[in-house]
Amino acid sequence: MEFTFPFIRFLSLGLLLAAPLLLALCAIVVALGLIAGRIEGWSRFDAVYWAFVTALTVGYGDFRPSTKRSKALAVAITVAGLMFSGILVAITVHSAFEALRRTADPAIIERVR
Repeated sequence: MEFTFPFIRFLSLGLLLAAPLLLALCAIVVALGLIAGRIEGWSRFDAVYWAFVTALTVGYGDFRPSTKRSKALAVAITVAGLMFSGILVAITVHSAFEALRRTADPAIIERVR
């Protein structure tokens, strides 16, 4: 428990500070997905679903763009999704390191560095 609460505190603070950027990336994914869905003739739900599956690089393959414009949008969605994922991973790793640094024995921290 002495690690968990500081980790949650640092993670919450990091997510709060990065929230505008994360929300902007989500908005980009949704907007590009809706544009691609309109080009492909998908419903709004299917377009947003496809956009997030593409952004998170899951790629189930149940929806697939067929035009060059939609494929270009898929690349842009993937880039935005990778940035989103990278930011989340960076915040999580930084939070874990800060929580460890503040709660662990200094000798352990020196071995990690």
